[in-house]
Amino acid sequence: QVQLVESGGGLVQSGGSLRLSCAASGIIFSMYDMNWYRQAPGKQRELVATISSGGRTNYADSVKGRFTISRDDAKNTVYLQMNSLKSEDTAVYYCNAWRVPGREYWGQGTQVTVSS
Repeated sequence: QVQLVESGGGLVQSGGSLRLSCAASGIIFSMYDMNWYRQAPGKQRELVATISSGGRTNYADSVKGRFTISRDDAKNTVYLQMNSLKSEDTAVYYCNAWRVPGREYWGQGTQVTVSS
């Protein structure tokens, strides 16, 4: 059974930092591209950051220079370090594991709230 379990969300003031973690089980973690998505109230889910199985990273323009995605294949965990948080970063953040179409899994989400 595949599980992706996010943690690290919470309430933080504008300008603050949080680190999200996503622990995976039931998959060969090192073979999967790992992604962080977010969904704000009334908005569509959007891709925030990606790290490929080979370690290449990509970011949404809105978070470049503020967020850093990383992975530890030995711990089957992906991280999202979020700095200089803004109120518009408030959303539910979801971990996603993708290998090929049909081999995609989601976590349950963790709430991040940034107060201004």
